[in-house]
Amino acid sequence: MIFLYVLLTVYIIAVNFYGYRFLKLQRDSVDAGEAPAGDGKLFLTAVMGGATSIYVSMFALRYRLTSFVLMVFLPLLAVFNLYCFFLAYRMIWLFL
Repeated sequence: MIFLYVLLTVYIIAVNFYGYRFLKLQRDSVDAGEAPAGDGKLFLTAVMGGATSIYVSMFALRYRLTSFVLMVFLPLLAVFNLYCFFLAYRMIWLFL
């Protein structure tokens, strides 16, 4: 049972770290004058569970996305991700 908690925690940390790094790489490419990568990978990372870190790191890095859809749906996805993680931690004993 502890293994499932550790596995879920590592997944959450990895997805959030990847979301932060991807947003930072996108911001650095825009600052360098290059064309930014598409928002598809960023949206996919947010859906997989990294919406919280992407949304928080946008304010920490002072970087605003140009995509209106992501600016509206990131807070909603963040709340949904946190709720799903809460349910996963709460209901993990049902899988045993």
